[in-house]
Formats: sequence, C-alpha cells, structure tokens
Amino acid sequence: MSEYLTTKELAELLRIKERKVYDLAASGDIPCSRAMGKLLFPRQAVNAWLAENSSGFSPQAIAERPPVFLGSHDPLLDWALRESRCGLATFFDGSLDGLDRFGRNEGVATGLHIYDPAREEWNLPAVTTRFGASPAVLVEWAWRDRGLIVGPDYADTITALGDLKGRRVIPRQPEAGSHALSAYLLDQVGLSETDFDTLPPARSETDAALAVLEGKADAAFGLKALATQYRLGFVPLIRERFDLLVDRRAWFEPPIQTLLDFCRSTAFGNRVKEMDGYDAGGLGRVHFNGL
Repeated sequence: MSEYLTTKELAELLRIKERKVYDLAASGDIPCSRAMGKLLFPRQAVNAWLAENSSGFSPQAIAERPPVFLGSHDPLLDWALRESRCGLATFFDGSLDGLDRFGRNEGVATGLHIYDPAREEWNLPAVTTRFGASPAVLVEWAWRDRGLIVGPDYADTITALGDLKGRRVIPRQPEAGSHALSAYLLDQVGLSETDFDTLPPARSETDAALAVLEGKADAAFGLKALATQYRLGFVPLIRERFDLLVDRRAWFEPPIQTLLDFCRSTAFGNRVKEMDGYDAGGLGRVHFNGL
C-alpha cells in the first residue's frame, strides 16, 4: 500500500475534479508534499483531514479496513480472488452478513445479490438504505442464472417450484441473499419451506450443489454453473445480478486493483466462458457511488 496518493487518486477519492485538488493544495487546506514537480498527498494525513472536516462522520469510520472480502459466495469471484493472488482473504457467509460486517469495517468489500421485489431492483435499494452517505461504490460483477439444482433421479419429476412439495430440499442460511429470494419465489406459487423436508442449511453455493450430488437432498436453490459442473439437472427460475460493494479508498489500493487487472486477462475470460449461466459483460459497471 502506497503511503501517498496522487492528485488523480485523491480527486477520485473525494469525487471532485483534479483542478479542485490543486486549489485545495495551493490554499493549504489539504496536507500535501511536492516531489519532482508532482503533488503527493500523505495517506494518513489525508485520513486525519477527512475526519476533522467530516460532519457526522467519525475517525473510526475511515479507519483502515482489514484485507478481507466479505458477503455472498460466488464461485467465479472465489476463483478469481485465489488465482489473481491479490492478497485478500475471504469470509463468505451471505449477502446480509456481508453488509453487516462491511458496516462494521470488517472488510474492504462485500459481494451481494439482494432482490427488492417492490422496485424490481437488485442490490441498490439495500445499499442506498444503509450506505447512502458512506464512501463506498457498488459495481457489477456478473449476471447469473439461478434455479433448482436437482438430482439425476428427479430430473423428470422436478420441473417447477411446485414439484418440491414433500421433497428433501437443502436451504441456505437466513443471512444469504438466495434464502430471501427463494422465499419470495415460493410465495409466488403458494408454497413455503414448511411444504417440503428441509435439511440443515448449506452455507455456500458449492455446498448446496454438493448436497444434491451426494444424494443428501433431492433439490437445492442454486446456480446453473454448478449444476452443469456436477452434471446435475437444472430448472431455470430467475436471472440475478451479483454486485460488489467496495470501500472507495480500498478501490485504489493494490489488492482490489490486482483483482480488477486479473479480470481483464485471457484466463479470466476463458473461465467465464466455461461457467454455464454467467454473463460478466458488465463487470465493473458502477451502479452507486456514495458520498
């Protein structure tokens, strides 16, 4: 992590034009140094300056976050974080858990797929409600095909949500975005989890698919990519958008930038093509930029 921010990096951090950064430096309103004809801004001094000049915003809120990726488990993201060697650890335990931990500064970013039926919108309502005044950015990761992953013995008998009645179904934990989404979709056909034999929840997308593969469950609410990978049946239900909520300062630091650089590589592109039901054409598109 660099100890200094460039003029461009500081302008992006503050969401102002570079010309304004030069004005702040010239007036002495913001701490800066000059080297080889360039302005450099000490990171710690800038953080202190932000704390002193932020209304209703405590110094704790701009404390350095640990290099951890939080939130929902996405197989493509999990793979990219490892293959890019970006140095970020992971703590995937659901979209809602990730938002809570991100709000407590427990990580630099969190993945989520939270559907708002009233607005027919993904992720944005949940983020703006909690982080509308926070220095964070919501960027698109990928669209994913979600539906029912079914075992080989049930490919002909489970072809819709209504066919789950009386079956063994493995749910996700309450903190997972897919848990709320499955409850919404079941309600649309007059069903709930009480209508089938529920097993202990799977805490990742992969665990849900493996439970079906191993015969522990007849079906799971999961991703097409994993159904294809494990040669299981799949009933499409919805196309969902998976986004990343990233701390704006962390966005410019080496770990996140290393991940993003890797996502432009041929290896990443080939991986997306291999994962059935993924569309990463909008990766990096900004859907929200906080204060």
